[in-house]
Amino acid sequence: MRMLVACLLFASPALAEIPQITGAEAQRAGTGWRIDVTLSHPDTGWDHYADGWRVELADGTVLGTRDLAHPHVEEQPFTRSLSGITIPEGVARVQIRARCNVDGWGTETYSLSLR
Repeated sequence: MRMLVACLLFASPALAEIPQITGAEAQRAGTGWRIDVTLSHPDTGWDHYADGWRVELADGTVLGTRDLAHPHVEEQPFTRSLSGITIPEGVARVQIRARCNVDGWGTETYSLSLR
């Protein structure tokens, strides 16, 4: 019985595959900001893919969300942008959090300095 349980555990796919943020850049764009985020995720198709990221303040306030409308199976890592983000005066850093359609929002954030 133990052998069967061990085999099932090792044969099971990894469950938590939150997209990894491998880079991000911020640029002033008019009265707001443009954020470019590069994600890496083992997209398998419509059944499991990175489907978004968001910009947050340190306290968790969400400033903007970039939804990703389709899988990027053949394009890894990939970069997408979000413009028109209003960041309060005096904020020097924001956090980026990624999401996938199976595991939801990640617990880890990427800290991005605003130059």
